[in-house]
Amino acid sequence: MAQPGIAREHLTSVGDVARAIVDEVGKAFIGAPSITEALLTALVARGHVLIEGIPGVAKTTLVKAFATTLGIGYRRVQFTPDLLPSDITGTYILDMRTNTFVLREGPVFTNVLLGDEINRAPAKTQSALLEAMQEHQVTIEGETRALGAPFIVLATQNPIEQEGTYPLPEAQVDRFLIKLRMSYPESADEKRMLMTYDRPPPPVRAVVRPEDVLRMQALAQEVFVAEELFDYILGLTHYTRSHARVYLGASPRAALALLHATKALALIRGRDYVLPDDVRQLASLVLSHRILMTPDAELEGASGAAVVTEALNKVGYKTPRR
Repeated sequence: MAQPGIAREHLTSVGDVARAIVDEVGKAFIGAPSITEALLTALVARGHVLIEGIPGVAKTTLVKAFATTLGIGYRRVQFTPDLLPSDITGTYILDMRTNTFVLREGPVFTNVLLGDEINRAPAKTQSALLEAMQEHQVTIEGETRALGAPFIVLATQNPIEQEGTYPLPEAQVDRFLIKLRMSYPESADEKRMLMTYDRPPPPVRAVVRPEDVLRMQALAQEVFVAEELFDYILGLTHYTRSHARVYLGASPRAALALLHATKALALIRGRDYVLPDDVRQLASLVLSHRILMTPDAELEGASGAAVVTEALNKVGYKTPRR
């Protein structure tokens, strides 16, 4: 199944780096290592992550620790109801010394952008991120400026039932490769958190350089995907579109996002080929938030995650003929 293309030493190196990042983040973030692995998967796949959870479950701590391990630029934006689009992208100001207008770059000009409580800002401000997330560029007063590489948006949001929140537009939700849901930690993890933060925790250090991240992103494109896995991904997405309780199923962009995510996950696990288990592990994280339920199904509490679980149970992977 594996195809020659990525040298074994490169695969070993990427696997070692991935484990080092997960271990280092674990110094500050007390939680499942799979959460950090999901962030790394999105980064290598050149995607973005939406993290949903109630206040106080260490969403911001997770993102800050993750960015620190990468050794790249990190900026944070606290979204509020009065935040303007220019507060994110930047604006031109008059330089009194030269009597000319110069660009004061906004926080989007970085490598890792944390959008904290993104759903506390109105839709117009939320949409200011759309161009940056999709095109890796921003347009300020008619002038287009490219963003640096790598670039990833890690946005947090409170559950929509919380007071003072606005639902994200469907177009913006679709731009997030992965959506993570963080709830209360397990009792053992919460006890370990209390013991860790009883005193100042050890500082998180950078374990890679920006060029290492770019190299992993390039290597992910070389990961082999068997034709049967293309069919498997399409089978899952097509199932969501024909479901009786789904108003809008997973789009072709969603299928492509799942493909890119599986290639990134395979790489950081030291493989140059995708397995069906990679698809199964990531399907809910990549597809669930892109599925819109019918009004009746929503009233009954049905969710996109349940539809994806149903698809995984009913859509089989066809083993290639030998």
